[in-house]
Amino acid sequence: MLARLRSDIQCILDRDPAARSTWEVVTCYPGLHAIWLHRPAHWCWTHGLQWPGRFISHFARWFTGIEIHPGAKIGERVFFDHAMGVVVGETAEIGDGCTIYQGVTLGGTSLYKGTKRHPTLGKGVVVSAGAKVLGGFEVGDGAKIGSNAVVIKPVPAGATAVGIPARIIPSKEGQSADVTESARFSAYGVEQQQQDDPVTQAMRGLIGTAATQEHQIALLWQAIEKLSAVQKAADCVPCDAATKERFEADKLNDIIGK
Repeated sequence: MLARLRSDIQCILDRDPAARSTWEVVTCYPGLHAIWLHRPAHWCWTHGLQWPGRFISHFARWFTGIEIHPGAKIGERVFFDHAMGVVVGETAEIGDGCTIYQGVTLGGTSLYKGTKRHPTLGKGVVVSAGAKVLGGFEVGDGAKIGSNAVVIKPVPAGATAVGIPARIIPSKEGQSADVTESARFSAYGVEQQQQDDPVTQAMRGLIGTAATQEHQIALLWQAIEKLSAVQKAADCVPCDAATKERFEADKLNDIIGK
């Protein structure tokens, strides 16, 4: 019991540079209080004492601003950072070492009782501010959910989900980022060398293809123009023929890169 309490405190000291002391963490971190209140609530829920479990959960919501259903399962070293307005549903499961920021919803899309309605987060998942993870699917180990993303399908291990609805960006190195054991914690799921999202990659591909096609067309018209000059047939090249490239690929790439 004491070892687990120390682990709860230490994970906050490791991940939050604003945490200055153990006393500050114990007294001033509502995310820690929510975790500690959830444990007796969950015990009551799993031992047939549903009303006491819900009442403890209700008190925790009032006291911390974090609503965790007593039926939810939460692993070790989970950090609710800031976390005002977080909602965790009844069948949600949060793996070891996860970090969840303010305004996150781990919600359900099904109204059938007794079914798996809420998501399962693997180990070391980072769910950024305002994200909504909706449904009874799994988010793989080390995955990251971008701010305000709406995730409605499974996320592979190590991948990043961004957008509405969320698009999946595979792990750049093919490996999940373990935020619990790495010396560098990825706050808010932000990486310095993250890949572009799939829509940006598609746009860059279309811009590149259009630029190449315009270049080839210009070369063809230039060749026809030279042949026409040799054969003294000036009418072979229309006046509106695109003999020069005007497609501003660099400018468009700069726009989508901002």
